[in-house]
Amino acid sequence: MQIRPFNEADRPFLRTLFLAARRENWHWLDGSAWQLEDLDGVILGETVWVAEEQGKRVGFAAVLENDNFLHSLYVDPDYQRGGVGSALLQFVQSRFTSTGALKCLLHNRVAQQFYRHHGWQTVAQGESEQGSYLLMHYLLPGHR
Repeated sequence: MQIRPFNEADRPFLRTLFLAARRENWHWLDGSAWQLEDLDGVILGETVWVAEEQGKRVGFAAVLENDNFLHSLYVDPDYQRGGVGSALLQFVQSRFTSTGALKCLLHNRVAQQFYRHHGWQTVAQGESEQGSYLLMHYLLPGHR
């Protein structure tokens, strides 16, 4: 698997994956108004990494690097549970310069379990437009 920087040719894939994944996984929300272009505002100003398996795009992660904040991590459903998400997460974590952070929706139990499996810890709970979320931190090795 290769993880590389985003380029404009990736945008159609990322848009499609982002929309499909939200509709599939955020079933408690009304996604009828969601559009492909929603991704554009979400990743604005973020560093985006694309995972490829044998030349096929299979997932992406978007990070606010100055804040060590993982904003998005999505994997093509056909490639879930095959190591793509773990590879993207480990890649992002390796680039953190201090404690990493992310928000995981409270209803997204699968994602919570995934992050906990990789050493993330819940530190707080909050509210967003998408509902309640957990604020999770990843402590760099040696900083625990």
